[in-house]
Amino acid sequence: MSITLTDQDKLTLRTAAYGAVTLLAAADAAGSPHKAATAGSLSLYSATGPVGHVLAEKTRDVRLEGKSVAAIADHVLPALTAAMGLLGKQDPAEAGNFRSTVLVAVEAAATAHKGVSSPTATAMIRKITEALDAA
Repeated sequence: MSITLTDQDKLTLRTAAYGAVTLLAAADAAGSPHKAATAGSLSLYSATGPVGHVLAEKTRDVRLEGKSVAAIADHVLPALTAAMGLLGKQDPAEAGNFRSTVLVAVEAAATAHKGVSSPTATAMIRKITEALDAA
């Protein structure tokens, strides 16, 4: 099945995916946020299918500013739900691809520092998973 994504749809996908990695890095700031962000971002670059093409595009349209983890989450968690909704309407298999891509990326980010997730990272992964499943 072929999917058609507008520029706004692509921005939503990128905001959701890269935002999830950003949330992990910000939530576990006592660990190694740069390692987490790098590991998660590299994982997103390995995505395949239409989602992989969208995530690999070199753009500067994603804005993930926030003075707190809560502020970032207020932007990212709804984007995760929206991304799943828009992909699910067009191609449920591609929605599944997006979900697994994001979860692999956040796991890579969560374990980048010492190879295990902290309780804070585990809690954030749960929130990210809930947002993905809310669509």
